[in-house]
Amino acid sequence: MDLKLIVIFALVVVVIHAPVSSAKPISLVERCWCRSTVNTVPQRSIRELKFLHTPNCPFQVIAKLKNNKEVCINPETKWLQQYLRNAMNKMKKAQQQQS
Repeated sequence: MDLKLIVIFALVVVVIHAPVSSAKPISLVERCWCRSTVNTVPQRSIRELKFLHTPNCPFQVIAKLKNNKEVCINPETKWLQQYLRNAMNKMKKAQQQQS
């Protein structure tokens, strides 16, 4: 009986004095959405593009297709790079016209 009491007391002491972990849980928000990307998607089949930047993940581009499927597009794809350059130029022109 005394041995059981000593073991329980020792476990309580260890639990009380154990260091608290400083590790943070990974939330669903911080997980990478795109695990693999495609290089070729027919541009006519794209309904919308989403651009995601989450901590610890590379820049992610998600295309929602007209058939309601979502695919991750490689951000280094040439047509996508050109699309982004054109969009940035339009934004710059709009800002200059407002000023």
